[in-house]
Amino acid sequence: MTTRPLPPPARTTTPSPAARSRGETGPRPPTAAGGRRRIGGSRTSGRTLGTMALKTALSVAPLLAALGLWEVLTANEVVAWLSFDKLPGPAEVFSTFAGQLTNGTYYQDLLSSVRRILLGFGLATVAGVLIGMAVGRSRIAHAALRPLIEVARPIPAIALVPLAILVFPTGEQGIVFITFFAAFFPVVVSTIHAMKSLPTVWEEAALTMGASRLSVLTHIVLPGAMPGIFSGLSVSMGVAWICVISAEMISGQFGIGYYTWQSYGLLDYAGVVVGMLSIGALGFGTAWLVERIGNRVNHWLPRAAK
Repeated sequence: MTTRPLPPPARTTTPSPAARSRGETGPRPPTAAGGRRRIGGSRTSGRTLGTMALKTALSVAPLLAALGLWEVLTANEVVAWLSFDKLPGPAEVFSTFAGQLTNGTYYQDLLSSVRRILLGFGLATVAGVLIGMAVGRSRIAHAALRPLIEVARPIPAIALVPLAILVFPTGEQGIVFITFFAAFFPVVVSTIHAMKSLPTVWEEAALTMGASRLSVLTHIVLPGAMPGIFSGLSVSMGVAWICVISAEMISGQFGIGYYTWQSYGLLDYAGVVVGMLSIGALGFGTAWLVERIGNRVNHWLPRAAK
């Protein structure tokens, strides 16, 4: 008679005192390769994908609703308080847009408008930030420049078109100046207010620790004012597009504003809508670019980091 050996006893893991203090009374469940649990990761990734899908749906749904309403009103030639019987439908506008994609003049108009915006907005950004910092931090600059700024700020930039035609040798320079004039005031005013809203304890603490005036200006004042400055830049970009399109309609020879006005003169209403949608797309792209740059510059803000 042979005796079969008994199976080895199951290994038990005695929890450590630290584990007992955390409430762990038994062995930990097995994990995947690398010691990471995949259950939580899959749930997190699934929740992230669901959030992204919801955001995409919320962004696309209003556009699709507007497109559908446009198609219904134009297809049925609705005439009520507003008349849609002569307005081109989405199919006609898309056909005109597809034809413009093969036309080199259309791209030349887009590039002309973008170049004018970049020049005028860039000059307004540099001048507005520098003058705003001087006015916000210096009593002498405030007394000398603030009245001039407040007198010139209410003047519509488009009202300067006749003077720009007389003063500047070319229409291109005049349009850039009008764009600069329109974009300058939101930047300078936001910079002035950003300078005044900075906590004085930041600067006093740095000076107490031996920092120089220049170091305080470049490492404390300017970074602390950047959120307010970029708020003004966002407003400035929208105002710049409004004025550059208006100036192109009046005195331009190229540009998407000139294209839109020329299409209206030729009774090409589908071309007018193409021009309007092109202006909207360009404005959206430049505003998104300013916002992205602002998030990078202001990465120290909690919401920007998220």
